[in-house]
Amino acid sequence: MKARFRRFAALTSRAQQASTLGLFLSLFTAGAAHAVGTPEQRKACTPDVYRLCPGEIPNVRAITACLRRQKASLSEACRAAFEQGDR
Repeated sequence: MKARFRRFAALTSRAQQASTLGLFLSLFTAGAAHAVGTPEQRKACTPDVYRLCPGEIPNVRAITACLRRQKASLSEACRAAFEQGDR
């Protein structure tokens, strides 16, 4: 019974993390207007969020601010997504 509970808890934790990231991705902002990013922009920045700003999840504003602070460390794809959003 304990093993079953541990598996359930692990799945619940992963599901919660996935839904948190999903929330971030659906609310990906490109400035104060809170425009929703394109699927390509969200796909480009997802690995960078996990790599550079995992402690900011689920706070969308904090994630965006973190990514902007880490601009020099962003992947080329995510940097391009931010530049595209700033236009």
